[in-house]
Amino acid sequence: MKRWLVLLVVALFVLSGCARAPAPAAEPAPKPVLTVIGPWSGPEMEAFLPVLKAAEEKVGARINYRIYRAEDLASILPAQFEAAQAPGDVIFMWDWWVKENAQHAVDLADVWQSEAGQFILEAAEAEGKVCAVPYAMTVKPGFWYRKSFFQQHHLKPPTTWEELKALLEQVAGLPGIKKPIVTGDGVGWPISDITEHFLIACGGPQLQLDLIAGKVKWTDAQVRSVFADRLVPLLPYFSDPVEWTQAIDLWWNGEYALYFMGNWLTGMVKQPDDLGVFTLPGAKGVVAGTDYAFIPKYSENVDAARKLVAFLISREGMETRAKQGGKLAGRKDVPADVYPPADKALAEALAQVEVTLPDLDDSIGGDWQRTFWDQLKLLWVRPKALDEVLTTLESKRQSK
Repeated sequence: MKRWLVLLVVALFVLSGCARAPAPAAEPAPKPVLTVIGPWSGPEMEAFLPVLKAAEEKVGARINYRIYRAEDLASILPAQFEAAQAPGDVIFMWDWWVKENAQHAVDLADVWQSEAGQFILEAAEAEGKVCAVPYAMTVKPGFWYRKSFFQQHHLKPPTTWEELKALLEQVAGLPGIKKPIVTGDGVGWPISDITEHFLIACGGPQLQLDLIAGKVKWTDAQVRSVFADRLVPLLPYFSDPVEWTQAIDLWWNGEYALYFMGNWLTGMVKQPDDLGVFTLPGAKGVVAGTDYAFIPKYSENVDAARKLVAFLISREGMETRAKQGGKLAGRKDVPADVYPPADKALAEALAQVEVTLPDLDDSIGGDWQRTFWDQLKLLWVRPKALDEVLTTLESKRQSK
């Protein structure tokens, strides 16, 4: 009897100890892994990665970055979507392309409208939803030069067309100069940026908008006048097209004096403080571009991807990117003081520009964009083909 009593007491003691023992802690749920696809490589990628690092803590996810050019994505994504798959959770792409494929995109209206009024550029809307939102902004303000080069040769940025022509003549006579202006080239877009700047400066901001909307023909007398009277006469001062990143080195090393490029250039040179820039005389507006972020509805992490997009376009996200240089914030509430010196000077200068305009060829897009690029490259090497070029552009525009 005593033995059973002892066993009972021991059993009760063991059971009571088990009851008091804490249950083993449940393992935390694994963090989702997001894949972000963007066009940036080299220095542009290096400036974007700190933003993703900051976003990981905010979103509670691991984020991987993959590089795809928009031109390649345009070929890859349709087949992926047809199979109800997506290569990434957040993808940066042309706004016109996302609008044409809006049925495959998540509605981001709640993310966009939560801070309505703070953004400089508009969201991409189609099928009654916000299918993509603009990210950090690039601007194409004009012709860049090295301050040290101008000081060495006693050159000054021009404020009139007469001064511009005199500057180009003076530079053309300098020893070691191949041409006053180097022409950057890729698939054709750097040349298109130059052309747009001439259209805006010489024809006015409304001409840019009317060409995008198809309200003005490429064969219109006003358009032809910009080409024939302003751009074509200056083409002898431009080099033949050179791959645009190679052109940076040639220009920086003094073989050319001027380079028309977007403000991402500030993140691609060794001494950005040595950069100066001027617009064509009389320019009242500049092109502002951006890459648009969208979430494919086939993503397996839509909620986390939505949080990531919200962070990217938030003031904190935009300031994080602005601090890296090479891009401007797409928000109105990001102060100039957050930028590195070269970008700060540009941001302050742009406050004096009346209009920030959409990119012409990106806005029209499609086959017309590729035709635009090809025809401008033809014009650069055969200026006498002007009327042929304008007729081809208008014919392609009518068939779009």
